[in-house]
Amino acid sequence: MKKRGIVALLAAGAIVASLSACAGGGTTGGSSSSGADEGGGQLVGIAMPTQQSERWIQDGNALKEQLEDQGFTTDLQYAEDDIPTQISQIENMITKGAVALIVAAKDGSALTTVLEEAASQDIQVIAYDRLLVNTDAVSYYATFDNFLVGQQQAWSVLNGLGLTELDGTPIDGAPAGPFNIELFAGSSDDNNATFFFNGAMDVLQPLIDAGTLVVKSGQTDFNVVATQDWLGANAQARMEDLLTKSYSDGSKVNAVLSPYDGLSRGIASALKDNGYAVGAGWPIISGQDAEVLSVQYIETGEQYATIFKDTRDLAAQAVKMTVAVLNGEEPEVNNTTDYDNGVKVVPSYLLQPVTVVKDNITTALIDTGYWTQAEIDGAKAE
Repeated sequence: MKKRGIVALLAAGAIVASLSACAGGGTTGGSSSSGADEGGGQLVGIAMPTQQSERWIQDGNALKEQLEDQGFTTDLQYAEDDIPTQISQIENMITKGAVALIVAAKDGSALTTVLEEAASQDIQVIAYDRLLVNTDAVSYYATFDNFLVGQQQAWSVLNGLGLTELDGTPIDGAPAGPFNIELFAGSSDDNNATFFFNGAMDVLQPLIDAGTLVVKSGQTDFNVVATQDWLGANAQARMEDLLTKSYSDGSKVNAVLSPYDGLSRGIASALKDNGYAVGAGWPIISGQDAEVLSVQYIETGEQYATIFKDTRDLAAQAVKMTVAVLNGEEPEVNNTTDYDNGVKVVPSYLLQPVTVVKDNITTALIDTGYWTQAEIDGAKAE
């Protein structure tokens, strides 16, 4: 590892910086404005997959702010879900002299060659929330407990149906069902999507086998229920197709497993277009990422729950990892078994997600400073 001249690893408390949740995401970073010199002005590249999802804008800005607060220069780029664009952006970061790369991949399997180029120049690579696969070039992985995220999504659906508590504890006297449920998964080119789906099915499959839950469409295979590029329009189109083909007999959908808020809103649109009304009989819909419009949907009953993954905490963990590896030190990790990328098991730090329903929006999102009530209220006009 090349010596980068960085001071010893800072205490974790010096890393955490506040993030305005509604900050817009630019396409490039700038120089540090904090006056700190810990990073010595060295360049860290931040490669994000897209600005089409609100959360990636927040992730990018959190990383940029926290790195620059420590005296690094940053180059923040968004690939807009295009693999060649992300490869080109990372190549440019390498050319500019980046000492480290923090990469949230559009497709974790498509960056092998450019990451090998980075490794050949002793550039450290931190995988950010999406595992980089089929490469030895990735040093560490910062993410959330993605299997648990899937379980929490499933438990939130069951909670909405009156079957379990939010932690999965069965409720005495719960209804016997059966309840009609349809399943959605994320994009098949995102390694996390399988973790989410497998976690959810770990909870739901026993109830499907018992007949408490019925997938009327029969679509339970990941490759069938995956939603390309995590696009809400794709989820909306598939939900409309499911309603036409499987519910034309007058039966109703009682619940929908959705792994992401953007998909949840598309699903809700399809339901409304097919005569479902918010209120009694409206399906229970899960979600993820606590996007502001979906938080407003939870308040109005159009979405039952979302899984909150605090991007500020994830960014802080990735920054700590970056500083540590640049100092030749081993970052703190808490999982060395589960994230095999096909070449090696990548040492990982898994943060804990939080289930948000209407009753805990204030404590989970507003009191923590992630959103303000004004921002949530403002989403109603979108």
